[in-house]
Amino acid sequence: MLPEVWANAGVQAALVARDFGRLCALVREASGLRQDDMVMLTGLSQSFLSMLETGARRLTNIDKIIILLDGLGTPAELTGPMLEPDHGLDDPHPRMDRTREAPAQAPLTERGMRPGPR
Repeated sequence: MLPEVWANAGVQAALVARDFGRLCALVREASGLRQDDMVMLTGLSQSFLSMLETGARRLTNIDKIIILLDGLGTPAELTGPMLEPDHGLDDPHPRMDRTREAPAQAPLTERGMRPGPR
């Protein structure tokens, strides 16, 4: 995708608003792509893309949103950590603070249970 597409205020506003139908339409128009081109880039079906652009459908599945944004080549500075290459591979909750240790727990008894409070 051309860098000037992502500099467009309308494109950025649609991205911030998570209006992926408007985003697709604006990106497509600004870059001179047809819906068939967008289908190839994003993996969305042509019928879904058409309904998305007209507002008849919404895109809410985070996995599909990531695929869409990645397929469009959305710059990371506009998406935040969502499209970082190692997102979710080692850590299913990358934004959680893992610097604090979990409280120590009593060892399991012979029956596989932890003793109750004393």
